[in-house]
Amino acid sequence: MAKKTENKTLAENKKARHDYFIEEAMEAGIALVGTEVKSIRSGKANLRDSYADVINGEVFIKNMHVSHYENGNQFNTDPLRVRKLLLHKVQIEKLASFTSQKGFTLVPLSLYLKDTKVKVNLGVVRGKKDYDKRDAMLEKDAKRDMDRQIKERMR
Repeated sequence: MAKKTENKTLAENKKARHDYFIEEAMEAGIALVGTEVKSIRSGKANLRDSYADVINGEVFIKNMHVSHYENGNQFNTDPLRVRKLLLHKVQIEKLASFTSQKGFTLVPLSLYLKDTKVKVNLGVVRGKKDYDKRDAMLEKDAKRDMDRQIKERMR
């Protein structure tokens, strides 16, 4: 019997979708300690203001806040520690080539469970200007108004 894979989102970086154009996204594993996994599973992770860097052929995620596990002991770690992302060499080289270009950066978009493993959806992003953000908000408002009118007509 085949395994059923269901992805459960544990944390999402909603600000990233507002502040950046997402050029490409890829899945990466993350090196965690046991108490961090328990804390993330209970929803105590925050991806706001976090980013990733390629350093010496390895990718590290920085500023990702994982709160202390309530039932933990001396094995609790620093909430803002630098965590290593687990990727293949070809993927790391691809990310390094993107980030070497001006204006591109790596931002974690979401944390989720895949089977029993915690995974990160890592995006290669380009920053939006203020007018781009306003345009996106206007489009979103217009779509909401159209949906509302269609719903009223259906009654």
